[in-house]
Amino acid sequence: MNILMVITSNGRLGDTGRKTGFWLEELAAPYYVFKDFGAQVTLASPKGGRPPVDPASEAPEALTDACKRFRQDGEAQAALNATAKLADVSAKDFDAVFYPGGHGPLWDLAEDDDSISVIEEVFAAGKPVGAVCHGPAVLRHARKYDGTPLVQGLALTGFTNAEEKAVGLSKVVPFSLEDELGAKGGRFESAGLFAPHAVADKNLVTGQNPASSEAAARKLLALMKSEAK
Repeated sequence: MNILMVITSNGRLGDTGRKTGFWLEELAAPYYVFKDFGAQVTLASPKGGRPPVDPASEAPEALTDACKRFRQDGEAQAALNATAKLADVSAKDFDAVFYPGGHGPLWDLAEDDDSISVIEEVFAAGKPVGAVCHGPAVLRHARKYDGTPLVQGLALTGFTNAEEKAVGLSKVVPFSLEDELGAKGGRFESAGLFAPHAVADKNLVTGQNPASSEAAARKLLALMKSEAK
């Protein structure tokens, strides 16, 4: 099994002057779900090289066991330092694609043509497409072969309006993830504030927040196993 994990290259939190990037837990937990199963994992980003990590996700209180393992893993760090440039990646080489969140993707991956092409090709082939927290922003412009929004009619989740308000960024983000995916016809679901919640519908898997990272990865892996039978 070959899994592509696509990480944001954006380290700027809009015009606030603050830093953002990918959320470490949302990369680390799925990475080890996949690796420990024996999958081959390729990391990619729009710009290639080492993507920016959200500093808040490296605060002591945010460091889960998976985060600590990832930071101490020489192989994982080497892969992160040398992510492939997304434009050079071929979707046909992978059995699934997964997008960690962090606020970064709202500005770059949500609008990235290479990312949209990968998502559309993987989804159309019946292979799993996964994303967690703000990662589902990448689905914003993706479409099915018939031109309808990829999320139309599908159950999904992501970082909620209530969670965005709770972290004080409702007026900073370029769009509301919950509202945008709902407007595209997605059937948005949520659990409690910052509660673990992952949803699988057809070959789309989404997780609500950092606490949902491992659950979303396991649902994606389950889809891959069923496809392999």
